[in-house]
Amino acid sequence: METLTVREARSPSAVGREIRLQGWVRTRRDSKGGFSFLELNDGSCLGNIQIVVPGELPNYESEIKRLTTGCSIVVEGVIQASPGEKQAVELLARRIAVFGWAPPESYPLQKKRHSYEFLRTIAHLRPRTNSFGAVMRVRNTVCRSIHEFFQEEGFLYVHTPIITASDCEGAGAMFRVTTLDPTATPPPQPQDDFFGKPTYLTVSGQLEAEVFACSLGKVYTFGPTFRAENSNTTRHLAEFWMVEPEAAFFELPDNMDLAERFLKRIFRDVLERSAEDMEFFARWVEPSAVTTLQHVLQEEFVRLTYTEAVEILRQSGQDFEFPVEWGRDLQAEHERYLTETHFRKPVILSDYPRAIKPFYMRLNDDERTVRAMDVLLPRVGEIIGGSQREERLDVLTRRMEEQGLRAEDYWWYLDLRRFGTVPHSGFGLGLERAVQFITGMGNIRDVIPFPRTPGSAEF
Repeated sequence: METLTVREARSPSAVGREIRLQGWVRTRRDSKGGFSFLELNDGSCLGNIQIVVPGELPNYESEIKRLTTGCSIVVEGVIQASPGEKQAVELLARRIAVFGWAPPESYPLQKKRHSYEFLRTIAHLRPRTNSFGAVMRVRNTVCRSIHEFFQEEGFLYVHTPIITASDCEGAGAMFRVTTLDPTATPPPQPQDDFFGKPTYLTVSGQLEAEVFACSLGKVYTFGPTFRAENSNTTRHLAEFWMVEPEAAFFELPDNMDLAERFLKRIFRDVLERSAEDMEFFARWVEPSAVTTLQHVLQEEFVRLTYTEAVEILRQSGQDFEFPVEWGRDLQAEHERYLTETHFRKPVILSDYPRAIKPFYMRLNDDERTVRAMDVLLPRVGEIIGGSQREERLDVLTRRMEEQGLRAEDYWWYLDLRRFGTVPHSGFGLGLERAVQFITGMGNIRDVIPFPRTPGSAEF
């Protein structure tokens, strides 16, 4: 007897096959005719499959009629066409064995709908809900699409370190990694630490990815990153996943082209491969979830400079909460005005003021701006940030001095400019930010399996 997933068993092509299903009971309904209906889900898809349970089964009275939401079972039977309107097929059970019970007086997922805040307190059980199961399947589709896209584009997948001694962003909001006892007497010295120097959890794999791009051409890294910012907002996490491509002989226009192709590929794959889940989000979470992705796929991204964007915002007549001034970073309200009101399509902004961008971005000839780029989408604003990297040793050294960075801490990074330097570019996409945009979920803590935020590391 073959074992199928619920997703496979729900296909009309499965009719007539004798199969085995394994999963968790969502509901049980007893009929006056001496049989019962179970709704079974195994996480392979959003929808359940209906199990018709004859009263003649040996354990019908002793076990089947005791099944409640959350119980785990294995079912053997035959798939048949369903006379009901709600499903195309159903399984006529011939044998059911109970793996585990879920007493209704203590199992917390009894109601059909729970608040997302409550579900975060039971992160070990929330994958069994429709919302979180759908989020995880979409997240899986996005991850699969990311790898497929870059592999097809000729990028090599590299693993950059999680423990690092360098701060890519220069912001200092990093988690320290140490084996030293802070309560020891006398106080321990940095040279006595495990690595002999201060080390941290990485905020980005970009600098290390540049090493491989300047040797192997085109690479990407995809892994966890960490920010020790004390931010309790719906858009911030202390631990999140980033995909960061880096390509040699790439200039800013090449980077923009790659980012647009990349996003469109992800959105197209989600619409095709996760259609049922996306319909769920459009019905229960964000009505425009599907249409927004379709709109992005149909449109060419607008490209304009930061300076041009500031002028548009100034002349908009809008009463923004944050003032628009050249030299200041744009806020989400400014980015959303550009994408949702002025252009009504995605926007790629470039050439930001040098003072608000990191040291590694290539300085333009005007000495005022750098070759940075941000991809802006409706509803969320910035979703991708990147740049052409500074490949000139003298300029890079000067930029590091401006931002108070010690050249000796980045000697290896400077060596890439000393030996065979080339123009190169890259960008970063936060996985959770992308999944949040796709699904319309309002809080980034609900698109990652176990959210890490200030004061929260329960699971």
